[in-house]
Amino acid sequence: MVLVGIEVFGVAIAAGWAIAGLFELGDLVGHVMMGAFSLLALWIMVRLWLRASSIEPIRTRR
Repeated sequence: MVLVGIEVFGVAIAAGWAIAGLFELGDLVGHVMMGAFSLLALWIMVRLWLRASSIEPIRTRR
């Protein structure tokens, strides 16, 4: 989960930076896009975590 999470956030930030740079939208728009894509990545990670933990729940030792 950690590896997938890092990859999803990395893609989100890189996509915001690349799109803003490609269309020369400026730093402010680039930061806003990176933030918006990061929120989307967070939503994807929560959904993935819920789906994965429903299939294989985390067990604690007692």
